[in-house]
Amino acid sequence: MKDKIEELIERGIFASRWFLAPIYIVLSISLLFISLKTVQELIHFIPSSMNMDIKDMMLYVLHIVDLALIANLVLMIIFAGYENFVSRIGVADDSEDKPSWMGQVGFSELKLKLIASIVAISGINLLEAFMDLSIITDRDLQWMIIVHITFVVSGVLLALMDLLASKAEKHSP
Repeated sequence: MKDKIEELIERGIFASRWFLAPIYIVLSISLLFISLKTVQELIHFIPSSMNMDIKDMMLYVLHIVDLALIANLVLMIIFAGYENFVSRIGVADDSEDKPSWMGQVGFSELKLKLIASIVAISGINLLEAFMDLSIITDRDLQWMIIVHITFVVSGVLLALMDLLASKAEKHSP
C-alpha cells in the first residue's frame, strides 16, 4: 500500500513538469510581438531615414540589435527550458533547420548564456543612453551603470561557480 501511494505521488510530481508548458507557449507568442515591434520600428524608420544624422541611425540600429538579442534570448529559453524541464522536442529531430545547439544546452550552459545575453542587452541600452545624454539624467545614467556592472559581476560569479562545480565533479570518486 505504501509503495502504491509513493508511486502515485512520484507520478504526480513527474507529471507536474507539464505546468511549465503554458509558460513556454506564452514565450513563443511573445516572439511574435517582438517581431511585430521590429517591423513597426522599420515602418517608422523608413520615412525619416534620409533625414537622419549618424547618431540617430546608430540609435535605430542599436535598438534593432537589442530586439534581436531579446528575441534570441527568449528562443534560447524556450528551447533549452522546454527540453531540459518538460520534454524533448521530437519534431526538431526530423528538421534540417534544427539549431546545432538545440538539445545540447544544459541548465549550467543556459544560465551562462542567459546572463551573457542580459549583459549584452544591458550594454546596448547603456550605449544607447550614452548616445543621447541630453534626455537622460545623471542619476538615471548612474543607476544604469550600476545595474550593468551588477550583471557583469553576477555573470563572472556564475561562471566561476560553474567552473568550480565542474572541477569538483571531476575530482569526486
